[in-house]
Amino acid sequence: MKLFYSATSPYVRKVMACAIARDIATQIETIPTNPHDSPAALVAANPLSKVPCLITPDGFALFDSRVICEYLDTVGDALPLFPAGGAARWVALQHQAIGDGLLDAAVARRMESLKPQDAARDAFMARQQQAVARCLAMLEQNLPGKSLDIGTLAVGCALGYLDFRFAADQWRARHPRLASWFDQLAAERPFTATTPPA
Repeated sequence: MKLFYSATSPYVRKVMACAIARDIATQIETIPTNPHDSPAALVAANPLSKVPCLITPDGFALFDSRVICEYLDTVGDALPLFPAGGAARWVALQHQAIGDGLLDAAVARRMESLKPQDAARDAFMARQQQAVARCLAMLEQNLPGKSLDIGTLAVGCALGYLDFRFAADQWRARHPRLASWFDQLAAERPFTATTPPA
């Protein structure tokens, strides 16, 4: 398998954390890629020119971290990260959705902050910041479980991104239970092995 990859992308981190949790990371060749440059190889595989993009052994291109993680959950013999059914499945998928949504809002805010500022852009960034705050408040009240599944991986990658890009927001001080939960999760190998470069 080949993965178009950026070490600072939280979506790539989610995919690699999933691969590590399933003990299949050594089967993935990472291809360092700047998607903003729209390199020809990436665009040929993913017309959206986004990472992560995984090329399967039979040459099929998968993109979007949700799709790639679900595919990786079918590779190897480890216990599944996507529960097969029942309440556990819906809880894991809900946590994946909130983790991904939190990431979407934080990444959008980050990208807009790099552009010249104006009132409309400030309002957009404030809206994204409010979405992040609501997600954090929900998670503080309803902590994810302690076992590794797609939901805890997604939430963990989102919180790691906040530490990486928005430490000044001090989300930890306002959400101490969630911060404590994340600190325990962050000690697991899928997270220690995927920490973005400083």
